[in-house]
Amino acid sequence: MGLDIAVVTDNFDEIFNAQEIEQDDNYNLHSLSRTFCDFMCRRVIVEHTPELDQIGNITGVDITPFYDMEAYPDEEVLEFFLETAESEEERMQILAEAEADKDKVSNNIDLILQILSVLIEKLSAIDNLPDLLLETDIDTLNNATYFANFKTDSGQGYIDNNFGQDLLNFKRFLEFAKSTGSTTVWFTYN
Repeated sequence: MGLDIAVVTDNFDEIFNAQEIEQDDNYNLHSLSRTFCDFMCRRVIVEHTPELDQIGNITGVDITPFYDMEAYPDEEVLEFFLETAESEEERMQILAEAEADKDKVSNNIDLILQILSVLIEKLSAIDNLPDLLLETDIDTLNNATYFANFKTDSGQGYIDNNFGQDLLNFKRFLEFAKSTGSTTVWFTYN
């Protein structure tokens, strides 16, 4: 068992029921790998510039909205913080921060789709992405493999996806989500 990442939408229950995401074909077309989860968590693990930030610099793409998607408040976590708050003032501050984090991603699906499209286009033109990334002592991503062969689907929808496949799966899921009326998307970890 390990930590996984999922994309959640403002109408996730409708999407899940409408598309039977648990079916193998849909799961393989929409799932993000555990390596993508590690990729998103790098900024709290490494002392150097995280790979997502490096990729933003290499492509000239602002990746801040991906980080904003991580900050969306999980209801259970929010309840825990509210229950452990030591004062009404602290509770109000927690609620205000949660509301601000929600506002950052409100109606973001088109922005995230645009970022993914540009990233996919620009990264598809780079043959040596692993060589452009900083070497790291903590290579939990296996950079030489995960970032190589961007245009080749090396995985099985979840297992052994490379970065290119993860971005394509992410984009496909958002396109489907948008077609069902989703307007807001964020990450959750479990």
